[in-house]
Amino acid sequence: MAIIITDECINCGACEPECPNTAIYEGAEDWRYQDGTSLSGDVILPNGKNINADVFQEPVSDEIYFIVPDKCTECKGFHDEPQCAAVCPVDCCVPDNDIQESEETLLGKQKFMHPDS
Repeated sequence: MAIIITDECINCGACEPECPNTAIYEGAEDWRYQDGTSLSGDVILPNGKNINADVFQEPVSDEIYFIVPDKCTECKGFHDEPQCAAVCPVDCCVPDNDIQESEETLLGKQKFMHPDS
């Protein structure tokens, strides 16, 4: 499953630089699928969603840091544990129970976004 940032977030920003997928953004910040990945132009994500990786997307949250679920791999393929959760001083980076993904799916997303890693 993806990781989510809860409303207990104090907006310290410790999590953002730790994400190997650049899936974490400051509240109200527009984001792109291409940020920190090898994605470019029109692509079909592993979940079947058609996107243009170069186009800015609306923020998931306007108030606190947020994680883009389509880009979150729980750090699989990079680290043994989610780095955002490891550095969060208030433990607000937690599994998103609404997005259940197997380790195989997470590793597949990681390889899709970073084919040379």
